Amino acid sequence: MTDNTPLWTPSDAFQRSTPIYAFMRHCNATFAQNMASYSDLHAWSVDHSADFWTAVWNFCEIKGHRGERALINGEQMLDAAFFPDATLNFAQNLLSTKGSTDAIIFRAEDRASDRWSWDQLHEQVSKLQQAFMALGIEPGDRIAAMMPNLPETVACMLAATSIGAIWSSCSPDFGEQGVMDRFGQIEPKLFIACSGYWYNGKLQNVADKVGAIARRLGCPTLIVPYAGGVTSALETTDGARLLEDFIEPFAAKPVEFTQLPFSHPLFILFSSGTTGIPKCIVHSAGGSLLQLMKEHRLHCGVVPGERVFYFTTCGWMMWNWLVAGLAAGATICLYDGSPFAPDGNVLFDYARDEQFAVFGTSAKYIDAVRKSGLTPITTHDLTSLRLMTSTGSPLSPEGFSFVYEGIKADIQLASISGGTDIVSCFVLGNPLSPVWRGEIQGPGLGLAIDVWDEEGHPLREVKGELVCTKAFPSMPVMFWSDPDKAKYKAAYFERFDNVWCHGDFAEWTSHDGLIIHGRSDATLNPGGVRIGTAEIYNQVEQLPEVEEAICIGQDWEGDVRVVLFVRLAAGIALDERLSKTIRDKIRAGASPRHVPAKIIAVPDIPRTKSGKIVELAVREVVHGRTVKNMEALANPDALSHFANRIELQT
Repeated sequence: MTDNTPLWTPSDAFQRSTPIYAFMRHCNATFAQNMASYSDLHAWSVDHSADFWTAVWNFCEIKGHRGERALINGEQMLDAAFFPDATLNFAQNLLSTKGSTDAIIFRAEDRASDRWSWDQLHEQVSKLQQAFMALGIEPGDRIAAMMPNLPETVACMLAATSIGAIWSSCSPDFGEQGVMDRFGQIEPKLFIACSGYWYNGKLQNVADKVGAIARRLGCPTLIVPYAGGVTSALETTDGARLLEDFIEPFAAKPVEFTQLPFSHPLFILFSSGTTGIPKCIVHSAGGSLLQLMKEHRLHCGVVPGERVFYFTTCGWMMWNWLVAGLAAGATICLYDGSPFAPDGNVLFDYARDEQFAVFGTSAKYIDAVRKSGLTPITTHDLTSLRLMTSTGSPLSPEGFSFVYEGIKADIQLASISGGTDIVSCFVLGNPLSPVWRGEIQGPGLGLAIDVWDEEGHPLREVKGELVCTKAFPSMPVMFWSDPDKAKYKAAYFERFDNVWCHGDFAEWTSHDGLIIHGRSDATLNPGGVRIGTAEIYNQVEQLPEVEEAICIGQDWEGDVRVVLFVRLAAGIALDERLSKTIRDKIRAGASPRHVPAKIIAVPDIPRTKSGKIVELAVREVVHGRTVKNMEALANPDALSHFANRIELQT
């Protein structure tokens, strides 16, 4: 396979069988169009935004009252309002299916497992809704959860949003201050927490942490038993109640769904917080629902009854993405724990046993499977699997090749990118276009994506800033405690007037696809030439001696020099021979400008809770500056390996 040949090409018959093809026919008939390709559909979707999003509402059969107007003030991104007359309820749309078939399947690394039917899910949500209302929960109140990826977490979210309460969650591996940096800002009316969790073969009792957080939040606490520690969690938390005791007084009845404006707040998500206290990003019920339904139904082709999986925690926006699959009638598959406990077959066993149609994961996971020597294509029957998605960081060309050579030959691989900021994707896959090695298939429908230079001029096949030039429904409603939108404007609209600047360093390809080269605030600039860090990682992480790498620019003698830190495989030392091999690999695969001035071995590389390496934090440490929010890191001690390095003083 060469880079001049697609890795995967959808047949005409396959294309005609997809929901997105049916949607295109629907739009052709409704709006007198003659669209025949994805590029046709995308161009129409951004040129006729109101018609497009109305078509998504109708085609996806959104439950609610749409109203007459689809978009007002569309020319001004910060003032635009989609469906200003509409009312709906997010939970109602996720609970539109009933019956005895599976709604949620759960598996954990300690071999715990569970499955809930649609009827069981409705019953649990009903009881929780009544209990929440008895507690005085009302529309606009916040419910905050520090929970594993359990069915109960999904039920609590649905019960909260059925009332119009605002849901916010994080994973139980966050430290006390990390939780308070998030939930302390939003002042929840209820705190939901687990008693413990498993990770990498170890039982983690979080009772003391739960008690300390509950005292600081000063609100009622609900304990969900999981992985031991129930008694101690109750003892350390004054007034805490167990889930079963909380809902025991209530009998199941039909869930009531409060009808609310399209822009009513639904989720509060948090920025990573590696450079300061996390930003509280508020997303709307209507915008989130419409955008996520579009991605599940059209981009991922999900149909009722299919099984959709994403490896995620409740502290990453991909959890919110995953649970929205319920609105497409999908069975969502949850996993909690390490994907390598006891070994790297765990998730592929799960995919085989439960017949996943969609398997979502991170680029780092795919690379780790590749380096482990596993080849699921030879060990697992993955006949049902038709789509694999990858996000979290750019997927390398070698990662693309491995999916087809080591996981499944006939599969659509969708590298996707967007983020917490939009609770969805700017660029992602679609089942009507080929998959090219190293490339994201294209921009999302309804999203006016482009790549600009620093003066705001469009670029083609040249690296620049990823921007969105027109309003879209899943823009945040606001940031919490930002009444004049000063933080909001600074985050996205400071660079270009009335244009969303996302902070990614990107490039259009000759196939109308995109490549993300990393965060633009982490872009290297030696000699005034902008270099994306992903370009370096794509080369160096091919080497079997290198497990992982992180690259920064160090201010040096009036310029910037490239410094590469490497975490090496067991038993490997960084000597002159390996340093030369690394430099030669980067020079040949990228360019001489990408070659680092310094290569330094470190035993660990710091990352966020969702597994993203933190280039900015490392850069701060190298320059002797304080990292403002260590609580955002999964392994903050790793930063010590980058401080006061003698190698960087010459």
